[in-house]
Amino acid sequence: MIELSPRAAERICEVVSEGRAIGLRFGLTDGGCSGYTYLLEFERAQDEDDLVFEHEGAKVFVHPMHLPFLNGSVIRYLDGDFQTGFQIDNPNAQRVCGCGESFDVGG
Repeated sequence: MIELSPRAAERICEVVSEGRAIGLRFGLTDGGCSGYTYLLEFERAQDEDDLVFEHEGAKVFVHPMHLPFLNGSVIRYLDGDFQTGFQIDNPNAQRVCGCGESFDVGG
């Protein structure tokens, strides 16, 4: 399961209401100094095999192959003086690089 903080759900709904997307894609790409980086993109269309998680009207699309690495994650949205954007709390990340941009799940 993927969860959204109330502010993250609100932000996704804002973008959807502007007609720019139907939801947020949450996934992984290979790279970074620890192995994986998060993929967060607003989507205009759902893929046929996507798993869809919905919170407070906001949809998050996850490819089934990525779910074992992302399951239990909480997506938050920060909007402050020093940081603005989505932040991921992933219980599967065992090692995070110093810059915080990539992670490894071990194993």
